[in-house]
Amino acid sequence: MQFNHLQQPIGTPMPDWQGASTPELVTLNGQFCRVEPLCPSRHGNDLFEAFSADKENRMWTYMFMGPFDSKQSFFDWLTPLQQSRDPLFFAIIDPVSGLAVGIASYMRIVPQMGVIEIGNFLFSSKLQKTPATTEAIHLMLKHAFEDLGYRRCEWKCDSLNQPSRRAAERLGFTYEGLFRQAIVYNGRNRDTTWYAIIDSDWTQISKAHQAWLSADNFDVKGMQKKRLAELLSLGMA
Repeated sequence: MQFNHLQQPIGTPMPDWQGASTPELVTLNGQFCRVEPLCPSRHGNDLFEAFSADKENRMWTYMFMGPFDSKQSFFDWLTPLQQSRDPLFFAIIDPVSGLAVGIASYMRIVPQMGVIEIGNFLFSSKLQKTPATTEAIHLMLKHAFEDLGYRRCEWKCDSLNQPSRRAAERLGFTYEGLFRQAIVYNGRNRDTTWYAIIDSDWTQISKAHQAWLSADNFDVKGMQKKRLAELLSLGMA
């Protein structure tokens, strides 16, 4: 029997694929936050103060860096990030106070394959559990898919990091698997959980994000009327 490789399944042809664009240092504006290029001289003091409010250092549990015992050690870590292009770092700004309250980045950037990751999330208590958290990630996803032409955006975290896993799932990322014994960091093993959104999912996910972020979805006390999970289930049905 003669084997014919042409009879085997192959991937979808993409003859017109030209790759995605490399992300640059741009400012992304929303109603609850602004995402702008990280500048240690402009944002460093705000970030150190905001992060220092975490007296138990919980925000650093699953990070490769920190906690920092002094402002100098924090700036020693922060300053080189301005020159990095992968990861490409941004500060998250509270538009009312003008203060930097968090950090996020694009990373593992592969334009020729149309794959990018968002990560290095450092969200201070001023940012956690606020609409600005959702909006910051939405703005980065929107820029990656709609402006830069990426086909896939990934989210990876320590499998023990339940808040990160819940956040990914809440935002519409699809669980794709567990990479066992993927990393050794801070003297311990890390199994890495992978999530992703692909471009064919993004339209409905984006609509759900925008509906959740709409002023109509919050009462006079700022409480949500509809959960994002409910909006995503309606859009993806």
